[in-house]
Amino acid sequence: MTATAGRNTATPGKATAGNPDRADEVVATIRKNSGNATAAQADVAEETDVAALFDTVEREYGGIDVVVHTAGIVLLAPLAELELDDLDRMHRTNIRGTFVVNQHAAHRVRGGGAIINFSTSVGKLALPTYTAYAASKGAVDALTPILVKELRGRDITVNALAPGPTATPLFLDGKDQETVDRMARQAPLERLGVPEDIAEAVAFLAGPGRWVNGQTFDVNGGIA
Repeated sequence: MTATAGRNTATPGKATAGNPDRADEVVATIRKNSGNATAAQADVAEETDVAALFDTVEREYGGIDVVVHTAGIVLLAPLAELELDDLDRMHRTNIRGTFVVNQHAAHRVRGGGAIINFSTSVGKLALPTYTAYAASKGAVDALTPILVKELRGRDITVNALAPGPTATPLFLDGKDQETVDRMARQAPLERLGVPEDIAEAVAFLAGPGRWVNGQTFDVNGGIA
């Protein structure tokens, strides 16, 4: 999850549960480019962790204007074979985590701000073995437009981004090159998405895209 204190500044707050080295790299890159940033470790499904994270951002940067919630895990198996413990793990991070972060964001984000959740295009692609993951992200699609209406009068937008196959460690993990190449060819642009593609959509929703509200945005190069 990323919490942002200023609409025109580099991202000041980045939370990570399991990869602090990568978070520190992001912070270093932002600072190298004259921005200001802080990394913090938190489990998005633990309300005390999330509360402490929001407290840190407010204390260090004076307030919160944008929350980008990207935390998620993918555990793959056909529905008939999926271990229920794996289902519960995805439910905890992908559903409960989104709910907890959005709950705090609803109290903390200032007027004129934005909440951006992450969904997936996998549901439209209907890929085998992704049943449980797609179902968990379906909850994000349902939550987003309802929260918009619950925040009526606050001047806060809430949207979700639904990336398609994107060349991130989460997507590439466990896939052989043949599988990766095959999925890359499925998009009309004949490549996988890259993090920069997704970041551009985040920047739009966090900045000028104020009339986009309560939507799930497919960011997948036309694959679905």
